[in-house]
Amino acid sequence: MIDLLLAKLHSQSIAMRSQSLDRRTSTRFPAADRWLLMTILFIVGCRFENRPAKIAPPPETQSGAETTPANLPLADFRPEPMLNVTKHPLEQARFPVVDVHVHPKIRLENSTKRLDEFVELMDAQNIAVGVSLDGGLGEQLNAHCKYLWTRHRDRFVIFANIDWQGKGEATNPATWDCQQPDFGIRMAQQLAAAKEQGACGLKVFKDLGLVYRNPDGTLVRVDDPRWDPIWAACGELGFPVLIHTADPKAFFLPIDATNERWEELKRHPEWSFAGPGFPSYDELIEQFLHIVARHPQTTFIGAHVASSAEDLSAVCRWLDTYPNLHVDLAARIAELGRQPYTSREFFLRYADRILFATDGPRAAERLKYHWRFLETYDEYFPYAENPFPPQGFWQIYGVGLPDEVLRKVYFENACKLISGVRERHQTFVTRAVSPAP
Repeated sequence: MIDLLLAKLHSQSIAMRSQSLDRRTSTRFPAADRWLLMTILFIVGCRFENRPAKIAPPPETQSGAETTPANLPLADFRPEPMLNVTKHPLEQARFPVVDVHVHPKIRLENSTKRLDEFVELMDAQNIAVGVSLDGGLGEQLNAHCKYLWTRHRDRFVIFANIDWQGKGEATNPATWDCQQPDFGIRMAQQLAAAKEQGACGLKVFKDLGLVYRNPDGTLVRVDDPRWDPIWAACGELGFPVLIHTADPKAFFLPIDATNERWEELKRHPEWSFAGPGFPSYDELIEQFLHIVARHPQTTFIGAHVASSAEDLSAVCRWLDTYPNLHVDLAARIAELGRQPYTSREFFLRYADRILFATDGPRAAERLKYHWRFLETYDEYFPYAENPFPPQGFWQIYGVGLPDEVLRKVYFENACKLISGVRERHQTFVTRAVSPAP
């Protein structure tokens, strides 16, 4: 019917054009034809109204624009796993713990109130002793001892730190103390004084190798022979050297679509050491291993699983090669927990060489994930309490360590390596068994 009406209209149009009508006149269809035209348009409109509309691609997301499934920003992506598995959430560690990697000065900002709150948290989580890595030297060490030990001497031991800059200008490495010819010997003497002040180890930050520079602009090497007196002195003093060299391997790769830590590095581009101006990951690890090899009488603790939790086979080789090398777990359960079979074998094989650590103080929620990772076989659970995972888009699995291994990792190894820990740990245990009336 519609086709017939359209044909009639078409014929009418041809007839009008054949009469050479002047378009400037007010030519009109007869009344019957106007009615016919209106009917046709109505019917055709109804036909098109019922057709599915073509969906235009969504416009680019603008600030404040309504979010749709098609334009959801990655920063707002919060997948909730549908996996239904057995869960064993833990409220505290099974055995009294020694955390060998804590930064109370840095994270608690020298607040006595926050320190008291942290000690209460330690009690609740069954953390007996914390190893503060923020001691400094000289007056800084005295001040840090006062901060921690005025009220909590039985809960903390303290590692010293080297001041490489001294009174030099921050932007002029030639004026830095470490560029003076007697620096290594003077630092060895100051470490001896630090032991008298109560320090029991040395913490070296990753800035050595990645930040500090020589007068010619080159980065100061970890294995520079000028620092040998420092490492040798630590061996003589019984100071373990807890040293952070390099960073996760992904931090040395381009921040591109293949980098598994892209999201983290997008939020913190200053954490990237890719490109010119920085040594490679392998170069830094080689420098670290050089000093471990050159000083077999000195105990070295590689922070963050020696910055190689992604490659435990390499860590195994190093532990087999260097009897004076140990590793801590600080801030690496995310890496260890995504390879539970390999990690469990690693813990069982090197139970005497691994020390518990958190890079804390940490919130209770984060600590509970540590206990769950080490003590249970739970599957696919978070490694951090952050709404956005701090290291990567994955969950972790527990390694279910036996009690004998847990005891070594949690406290026995630290008691053997670090002076002052055993006595404090025993005090905590005794007090827990026989609380004061």
